[in-house]
Amino acid sequence: MLGILFFAGWSLNNNFPLPSMLPAFESDTPLQVPTKLTPVSGAVSVTNQPAGPQVTIESVTVPPPGVWIAVREVVGNDLGNVLGAVRVTGPRSSVSIPLLRATQPGSSYAIELYRDGGNDVFDLSTDSVYVDFTTGAPVIAYFTTHS
Repeated sequence: MLGILFFAGWSLNNNFPLPSMLPAFESDTPLQVPTKLTPVSGAVSVTNQPAGPQVTIESVTVPPPGVWIAVREVVGNDLGNVLGAVRVTGPRSSVSIPLLRATQPGSSYAIELYRDGGNDVFDLSTDSVYVDFTTGAPVIAYFTTHS
């Protein structure tokens, strides 16, 4: 953080433009779902859907022994609380995930895949993030809700 402030002060004093790496924020702009946080993976597919007590995944294409499919809140550019998770043991379509707390209209959420830690219970402290073999990145798919 100190380095950024030093660079900004140095570049202003030396008539260099600040890099356009930092995002611009406008208070009247609605929340946008992050699209470039991770490379797109074909391992899971979800679409925007009505808010409510469950989320439906179009498809998940992972080999056995399968994964946990977790629904997470999106807070700014970060993943927040896990609202619900189900285990699938291989490729599936039309997977419903019951939630501990319903999604809200006009909000952003993410689907994130996890490998089971060996106890057949979803647990963020023992389960590891599932990584796409092609991209090498965690498998995350974003969606929004409506009324």
